[in-house]
Amino acid sequence: MLRPIRTIAAAAAALLLATACNSASTSGEPTGKGGASARGVTADSIKVGGIVSMTTASGYSKKDTDLGARARYDRANAEGGVNGRRIEYLGAEDDGQDPAKNLAAARKLVQQDKVFAVAPMSSVTFSGADFLEQQKVPTFGWGTLPSFCGPKHIYGFNGCLVPMPGGTLNQTWPEGLGSVLGGTKGKSIALIAADSDAGKFGIRTFTQGFTAAGYTVSYAKAVVPAASPPSDWSAYTKEILRSNGGKAPDAVVSVMQTPYNIGLFTALKRAGFKGVISDPTDYDPGLLTKDATRQALDGVHVLLQFEPFESSSPAIQQFKEDIRKAAGGKDVPLNMHMMTGYMSADLFLAIAGKAGKDLTVESFQKAAASFSDTGTLVGDRAEPKGQKESFGCGALVQLRNGRYEVSSPFTCYPPIPFR
Repeated sequence: MLRPIRTIAAAAAALLLATACNSASTSGEPTGKGGASARGVTADSIKVGGIVSMTTASGYSKKDTDLGARARYDRANAEGGVNGRRIEYLGAEDDGQDPAKNLAAARKLVQQDKVFAVAPMSSVTFSGADFLEQQKVPTFGWGTLPSFCGPKHIYGFNGCLVPMPGGTLNQTWPEGLGSVLGGTKGKSIALIAADSDAGKFGIRTFTQGFTAAGYTVSYAKAVVPAASPPSDWSAYTKEILRSNGGKAPDAVVSVMQTPYNIGLFTALKRAGFKGVISDPTDYDPGLLTKDATRQALDGVHVLLQFEPFESSSPAIQQFKEDIRKAAGGKDVPLNMHMMTGYMSADLFLAIAGKAGKDLTVESFQKAAASFSDTGTLVGDRAEPKGQKESFGCGALVQLRNGRYEVSSPFTCYPPIPFR
């Protein structure tokens, strides 16, 4: 079995094994030239589905990930498809950010819908990873979970962001904040995350990354209840603001989702914190419609692992045009979830295109084994490098007076070894 993603995965191991055996004869597994066609592939179409946390208990939603993917597939189809095949995108299954639903969604897409690939997969839980790998389903998403680091058929659109020993760490966040703080040496950082698999991995990796960049990590804990945001943040803020030898750190970095960040940042500001605040999720103009949310996020530097929307590059202009078309010709507020779906689809399309007309999982994997391209919205890409390390590029944007501004430009930094 692959690296465990959630406790439920272990509990369901026997069921997964039985499922794999029972479905092997009906999953349409490719047999190569002259044999049965690949699962989800016909003479003129490729069937693809997604798994996205559309709804959650906290109200946080990644639903625009689906729109981003649809926008990229629509353009591919308008340009003639992939080697003459149209992408039949079924849309995304909603896993509700629930491990059991994530696994159920993966099984439905493979066993019932017979998809060739899952792109995008965007959730903080990925209990369906083992099943998708066993069924040899090419899967694409944001590589923030360990499932994107190692399995042969699972790909992060910007590489592996949570590596295991032997891999590398993306240094965009430490180095980008260094440009905001006027350097890294002698600067102190507090890291906080939810008590979840993603939170624990985030604390582990970013502690090493910030330390390697020259920071003093004064606080690093995955202690916030994962089920829902606390109503009282005072216990966390008091500890953080005394962590740097009795003083506040120079910066507080949250590895959490928006509802948590709103509560934490509001509490920090009320407690008098004047340092830098940063997170990896709150790049969303839609968040600015509420006064309380806008005030909580004002001044926050948000980590991006793609080119900012504020860029004037041709690639960003193409992205905006594709989103507008997919949204029915409307100018909708852009957010990072759209980019997650868009670039997950983009990487799948790029590899599928290289695989050629005889598309099977085997030919797809062979194409991925020597894949590379340059100048994308996430920088230069290469596989299988991306299954062990990130593509190393990113930027920071800061919310100021109700609008985002680039505070650290899109740059590619050398990764560091992860221990």
